[in-house]
Amino acid sequence: MTAINIIKDLKARKFKPVYLLHGEEPYYIDQVIDYLEDHVLTDMEKGFNLTVLYGKDTDMSTILNAAKRYPMMSDYQVVIVKEAQDLKWGKESEGSGKEADYLLNYFEKPLSSTILVLGYKYANFDKRKKIFKAISKSGLVFQSDVVRDYKLAQWIEDLVADRGYKIAPQAAAMMAEYLGADLSKIANEVDKLLLNITKATTIDTDLVQRNIGISKEYNVFELQKAIVTRNSFKCNQIINYFADNPKSNPMVMVLANLNAYFAKVLKYHYLINKNDAAKELGVNPFFLKDYEMAARNYNINKTFDIISLLREYDLKSKGVDSTGNTTDGELLKELIFKMTH
Repeated sequence: MTAINIIKDLKARKFKPVYLLHGEEPYYIDQVIDYLEDHVLTDMEKGFNLTVLYGKDTDMSTILNAAKRYPMMSDYQVVIVKEAQDLKWGKESEGSGKEADYLLNYFEKPLSSTILVLGYKYANFDKRKKIFKAISKSGLVFQSDVVRDYKLAQWIEDLVADRGYKIAPQAAAMMAEYLGADLSKIANEVDKLLLNITKATTIDTDLVQRNIGISKEYNVFELQKAIVTRNSFKCNQIINYFADNPKSNPMVMVLANLNAYFAKVLKYHYLINKNDAAKELGVNPFFLKDYEMAARNYNINKTFDIISLLREYDLKSKGVDSTGNTTDGELLKELIFKMTH
């Protein structure tokens, strides 16, 4: 069951009496909770039948007392517990004693006119607890997992397509690299992009660069290309730009991107069947030629050396084994020279 499937059921007014939404990725949990809060009840019904609680400010007794009420002038009441990971679950969730019986009795036989929603974010709920098993039987449990880095570009393409628009693979990859794995941030940036274009327009790298503040010539993609082609002049131009704009291009981000890139180059070297390279590397086929070129220009031993250098300079940028007051720009120049020579 995905978040999209859950919302589809909610739109069809197919409700469960209890929803446990848990996991390390808050984006999908927020999506489902927002829909439940905004669309299940009419504005008139919300006044009497919508209760929103926060984990750090409530307890299970308060939640269950609210859940056991009957709706007023409505078929349903909605009780939402946001930040449920902050609840002091205590003994009542462990499965022993009167508190546990009180809790489990409700979750084993929840009130059908109540929609109780527990938003448990940034961690997975303990599946060994009796409360988890009870909710699994009587309601719906949804686990929201983090989207891995290599899947982010595809996630962006799917999100844009779901909005009815199109995005070029290289533009999606650029957004993934610069925005990271914060899905809420990515979704907000996508929505801002879509405000300025028609559905006939394909989002390309120029649009992304203009609207998200990425330099067209001086970005980590261009640095990767310059390193792969051993274009020292271009490398120095980009590094100087990074040094002058440290907030836009922090060294930690640059090193992380380069490390991820050369880790894939190393993996490419070891692939037996290069025909499946795009799938094995988890990259869009559009970018495969870049990895092929990198593998030609940097053999296995040199690729190992580069990965070691990246780790060494990551430590230096954090003050480990660094000499004096060396700036990030100076460290980066030194690193890139060693990588390309």
